[in-house]
Amino acid sequence: MSKGFFVTGTDTGVGKTEITLALMSLLQEKGYRVNAMKPIAAGGTEIDGRLVNEDARRLQQQASAEVDYARVNPYVFKPAIAPSIAAQTAGVEIEINRIREEFGRVCSNADYTLVEGIGGWQVPVNRHQTMVDIVKLLNIPVILVVGFRLGCLNHALLTYQSIKAARMQCVAWVANTIDPKLECIQENYLTLIDRLDCPCIGAVPYLNSPSTAEIAKLLHLQQLV
Repeated sequence: MSKGFFVTGTDTGVGKTEITLALMSLLQEKGYRVNAMKPIAAGGTEIDGRLVNEDARRLQQQASAEVDYARVNPYVFKPAIAPSIAAQTAGVEIEINRIREEFGRVCSNADYTLVEGIGGWQVPVNRHQTMVDIVKLLNIPVILVVGFRLGCLNHALLTYQSIKAARMQCVAWVANTIDPKLECIQENYLTLIDRLDCPCIGAVPYLNSPSTAEIAKLLHLQQLV
């Protein structure tokens, strides 16, 4: 049975995809077969008559096995807007049971499967459910990516409290600096070290053009595998 992690973030644009790719690479370096999913993506481009999200495509390419794009990314929408609004505009109902079924298929030939969320932890996916309901259904532990910018302490603590309130396990967090002008980075980092009772598995400085290999060198997995 494949083990899994759900990668969420304190907001959109905090580096979830880059961190997910780096974690995949690290696991692969250790000899594990690793697949990935981005169940819902907003911001798609037509390629050969198919709507494709670039982040989901990168996860597909990093995977250890060949997995059909439709399984990696069951729901993709063209406008880069909130998924529930994008789905409603497209006349589509996001069904979380379908996501669970595709997750099972993606897991079938992997030791680890990483699932990247969309936006933040509580993003609505339809009229009644949010990303939280998807994570509960998949029943996998959470890795929190904290986008280090002004306000990150509040966003990190609120997200972490919400994960715990949902009775989901947050097993690790990553500090990812996305604002090169952010002051007191070390102080922010130490504040979260004191307040989050799960390990930090990496602190990534601001990088102009980050590569998966470069980020992977800044992360560690000893407490996860």
